[in-house]
Amino acid sequence: HHSPPQSSLFQSPNPLTIKPKSKMRPLTDQETQVFFEKLAKYIGTNIEHLLKGDDKVGGSGQPMFRLHNGKVYYLNELLLKHASNLSNDRIRSVGVCFGKFTKAGRFHLKITALDFLVQYAEHKVWLKSSVEMSYLYGHNVLKSGVSKVSEDTPQYSGVVVLSAENVPLGFGVIGKAADQLKYCTPTEIIVFNQADNGEYLRDEDSSSVFS
Repeated sequence: HHSPPQSSLFQSPNPLTIKPKSKMRPLTDQETQVFFEKLAKYIGTNIEHLLKGDDKVGGSGQPMFRLHNGKVYYLNELLLKHASNLSNDRIRSVGVCFGKFTKAGRFHLKITALDFLVQYAEHKVWLKSSVEMSYLYGHNVLKSGVSKVSEDTPQYSGVVVLSAENVPLGFGVIGKAADQLKYCTPTEIIVFNQADNGEYLRDEDSSSVFS
């Protein structure tokens, strides 16, 4: 078995393709744009609060996003300093995992980002208690299961999904604008489930949710 020419190691058809065991590093401009576009779908310009550290993630120090093995982590200077003392193959997860890049270069938010989405979400949907378990099993939300929607929520915007008691359950994409709901039939899908807290139990290897 011959090793490939050295130059071929740095050729990639897609600049967002992440190689396994990659070194923890800042996101490139392109990666940042793709990531922030997805994040903004849920929290809009409130991204700046994450960058300022208004939420005091994990202690003190300037907060930042870092890429490790294709996943984006939110951490501060102190955590980064501790992580830098470890070899990259020993780091499974550090800080809070916001999501990961696909091989095609798209970004998927993970359920582990929910606490931060809830703090800064621009649009929310509250469920009737009778459909909460269905949602936590990974199902979409029908009109009949919607209790309330934030005013002025546009069609196809990102929404945080909450229980009737205001407990965050997950997040998704709303299929109808808030002012269109009154015209919908009970069986129309209103929220397309993107992630829910049930993943922690459904995933056979639950640790993969955190990493």
